[in-house]
Amino acid sequence: MKNQFHFTFSFEKIILILLFVSSGILQAQNPKGKLFIIGGGDRSDELMKQVLAVAELGKKDYIVILPMSSEEPDSSFIFFKTQMVKLTQNPIVMLNFNKETAQNKKLTDSVQKAKLIFISGGDQTRFMSVVHNTPVKTAIVKAYENGSTISGTSAGAAVMSEKMITGNQKLQKEYSGTFDNIRYDNLETSEGLGLLKTAVIDQHFLKRNRYNRLLSALVEFPSLTGIGIDEATAIIVRNNQVEVAGESEVIVVRNPKGIQKSKKNNLISIENLQMSIYTPGQKFNIK
Repeated sequence: MKNQFHFTFSFEKIILILLFVSSGILQAQNPKGKLFIIGGGDRSDELMKQVLAVAELGKKDYIVILPMSSEEPDSSFIFFKTQMVKLTQNPIVMLNFNKETAQNKKLTDSVQKAKLIFISGGDQTRFMSVVHNTPVKTAIVKAYENGSTISGTSAGAAVMSEKMITGNQKLQKEYSGTFDNIRYDNLETSEGLGLLKTAVIDQHFLKRNRYNRLLSALVEFPSLTGIGIDEATAIIVRNNQVEVAGESEVIVVRNPKGIQKSKKNNLISIENLQMSIYTPGQKFNIK
């Protein structure tokens, strides 16, 4: 009887420990924050009002803009602030990090405590070269986990994914401005912020006809959901639910089946895949 009681007690303790651990994992997988990812182009006042509504700023909250993607960070900040001061009374500050200041705890703490973080357009590789493996990236991730809204446009959209499309091709070293093929082992990707683990983002999607690029991403990472966001359009991500906002459309491709890779010219074929088109107000789920 004594041994039986001891076994039962130990078993219950194990169950409680497992529940506690699984609860912690669940919380880590389900951040309290939201993502407001804009596909580039014009940002109407109506769209930016939605950003503010999603962020739910209190009177004491402030907005941080991170302009490191841009070649002209001051101009990016002025453009953003000029629009936003008409829409909100909350303070707006620019934190233009470099490799040295990215280690500054006081500055990175300011990022983590911001209720709304906005990442400007430009070059996503330039942005990640500054924040990769630094306290800035950690601060952005923690802010998102703790309830802040992370927003970005164009390059600031691309960095949201864990697998980030750089815009370069491996098989065509000279940048042509277009991605005019669908071949395997051609799409260059690198590590993004990782706020979206199960999807890869492409921006300016319909305006710049980027189907080839997103389909190439799906060949390289068939378990991911490919999301192409058009200009003046955004997705709002709340855990695994996505809502479309703005003026145009969002293209979603996923579940490629029967992928075959030819040795000749890195050509590929896909027997079947799922493609959806969503308009503002519509919702869909990702894993």
